[in-house]
Amino acid sequence: MTRCFDKLRSPLLLVLRLMFGWQLFQTGKGKLENIDRFTNFLAHLDIPMPAANAHFVASLECVGGLLLLLGLASRLIAIPLTINFIVAYLTADKEAVINFFKDQDAFTSAAPFLYLLVSLIVLAFGPDSFRSMS
Repeated sequence: MTRCFDKLRSPLLLVLRLMFGWQLFQTGKGKLENIDRFTNFLAHLDIPMPAANAHFVASLECVGGLLLLLGLASRLIAIPLTINFIVAYLTADKEAVINFFKDQDAFTSAAPFLYLLVSLIVLAFGPDSFRSMS
């Protein structure tokens, strides 16, 4: 079973990395193109320094998506992306996080869930994660 998973891990991670990278690149690019709207959205959520945070998040998603697409530093870029999506949960979907044990459907249907899940998968099972074990 372990050998089968190890052989399937690379193609699965490649597909996830490419799809996730393209999606992140597109959303980051869209946020950068509409930075005023994104800044107003963050200001509406009462996030401190909305302009600086808007530029940071949009740049992180754009650069992170590009790095994932190219396959460069996949595990390394997954760290700030994971933190970014955790913060997104805590700001935009705080009720889903608070009521995680009462209503898992609200947590899994929230917008950042798929991004957080894939970033955790890339972080945990990224390139060279099992090299030392074999």
